[in-house]
Amino acid sequence: MKTTGLVVEYNPFHNGHQYHLTESKQKTGAEIVIAVMSGSFLQRGEPALTDKWTRTKMALMGGCDLVVELPFAYAVQHASIFARGAVALLDKLGAQSVVFGSEDGNIERFKDTNRLLKEKKEEFDHFVQEGLQEGFSYPRASSYAYSRVAPGNFEGVDLSEPNNILGLQYCEAAEELGGRITPMTITREQSGYHDTTLGTGSIASATGIRRTLFSDDANPEDIRPFVPLSTYTCLQEYKERRGCFHSWDDYFPFLRHKLITESAHELSSLYEMEEGLEHRFKKALHAARDFETFISYIKTKRYTRTRLQRAMVHMLMNTKKDWYHKEADPLKPEYIRLLGMSDAGQKYLSSIKKKLEIPLVSNASKGTHPLFTKDIEAAAVHSLPFAADQDKEDLLNEYSRTPFRYSKTGGTFL
Repeated sequence: MKTTGLVVEYNPFHNGHQYHLTESKQKTGAEIVIAVMSGSFLQRGEPALTDKWTRTKMALMGGCDLVVELPFAYAVQHASIFARGAVALLDKLGAQSVVFGSEDGNIERFKDTNRLLKEKKEEFDHFVQEGLQEGFSYPRASSYAYSRVAPGNFEGVDLSEPNNILGLQYCEAAEELGGRITPMTITREQSGYHDTTLGTGSIASATGIRRTLFSDDANPEDIRPFVPLSTYTCLQEYKERRGCFHSWDDYFPFLRHKLITESAHELSSLYEMEEGLEHRFKKALHAARDFETFISYIKTKRYTRTRLQRAMVHMLMNTKKDWYHKEADPLKPEYIRLLGMSDAGQKYLSSIKKKLEIPLVSNASKGTHPLFTKDIEAAAVHSLPFAADQDKEDLLNEYSRTPFRYSKTGGTFL
């Protein structure tokens, strides 16, 4: 069966994602769509709006056939590790292609850019370091280095755009895995990655949708034109059941506790805590009483909000540098955590199950790898803002819940 893969967060699933999914199937002729989805915390260092199970339901009702979890160790990461972890999982599941949205929309430009940066790696790395010494963030330093090594008439991709950066990493990962997966791209429609408003069309960014949901005068009806009815219903049910969506404000008290009770030396052992960043965190703590004020004190030209938020997630999760470097290799996944499947997805899984090289985990109690344990811990930390009884229920669900089964023909969960 022709199978394509998407790397997603669905925070939440919206009309732009629906377009991406539909166009990906059309472009590849795929019968099966596999979504590798971040779990409780996301690539930009943010808590997911809802738990991963609600987002899995959105994905299945939106047309995905298999939804598997991108392990926490690869999900809350810079573009290179995030992309490699996801593409490697797709490779293990037999996907023939990975389709990503980009501002450019031309895969040949991605391939040309990838070739150029490999040919001029030494030069590129030199200019990246030069940019970092000037106080640039790593993404900006990379964009600067690219501008220095690319010939004047070179028609590559614009690496100042976040989706193009990720797209380039998907191409690199596919190449490193031996070319078994073909990277493809489609042009993103209407809304930009960081757009904070809803706009007037039918497609808005997930950032704009979340900003609307968290606004003081939030009206759920405002997002209705920008999401499928299934997403709207899932969000409404989640809000009614839990009382809130998740944002950094909910986790700031736990972050403060960590910063108060641990020394700078102890904090320095955490993943993503580099260049004395722990001292900036502790200093800012005494001047801020809410999350936005806190991050405004530590954000600089060198340290972007995304970079800092990732460090804060790893602080909440107590992710140690030594642990990460010992256990995590994004190109060599150790397990596949299945979150949900359509009827067609279930048939596909049955057809490849005997060929799988790594365990397929459908029940958390059977997951034993240290990275899997971290995924369970991430789900528990994600539920911390809730009352104790809800928190306990979430943890029990994480261990006992089996993957969703969805009938596309009947439009029902089985």
